[in-house]
Parts: sequence; structure tokens; C-alpha cells
Amino acid sequence: QVQLVESGGGLVMPGGSLKLSCAASGFNFNGEWMYWVRQPPEKGLEWVSSINFDETIKFYADSVKGRFTVSRDNAVDMVYLNMNNLQPEDTARYYCARDRRGTVRGPGTQVTVSS
Repeated sequence: QVQLVESGGGLVMPGGSLKLSCAASGFNFNGEWMYWVRQPPEKGLEWVSSINFDETIKFYADSVKGRFTVSRDNAVDMVYLNMNNLQPEDTARYYCARDRRGTVRGPGTQVTVSS
């Protein structure tokens, strides 16, 4: 049974940082790309970042490039999203996913950026 469980969200002031974590189980994590997607309030899902199985290839949405960093630890089936210089427009529910569209994703973790 595939499980993805995100954690690490919270309330942060503009310019602050958060690190999201995602624990994966029930599939061959080491062999798969992993993705982060997010859903801002009253909007649809949007892709944030992708990482290949050995961290040699990473992609980011233009809106987060230079501020967010994706990583993974295949020894413990975890994927991470390090978020710096957070802005109010980053407010969203963040999900890790097995596909870029977020079709297979966890329950998510809420990130709120507000002063």
C-alpha cells in the first residue's frame, strides 16, 4: 500500500524558512522520481519541484527557483523540500507526490506565510 506522509509545515513570517519532509512507503522509492506540488487557497494544484532517483537531476518551478531546494535520502525513503525566503504567495498546502500532476500524493502539510 502506497503511503506518502508530509510534515514540517507551519506559520512563518515573510523571509522565513521551513523544511518539509515526506516519508514514503509501499513502493520502490529508490527507483522513482519524486515530486512536490502545492495548492494555494482557492486554486488548483501546481507543480513545485522534481527530483530523480539519485539527486543528479532537479527541476523547480520559476516561482520558487533559487529559494527552494529539493533533496532525498534513499536510505530512509524520505524526500525533503527546504524553503527559504518564503513569501505570502507561497502560502499553500504542500504535497509530495509520485507524479508531477500530484495524482498520487499524501495528505499534505499546510504552509502559511504571513506577518
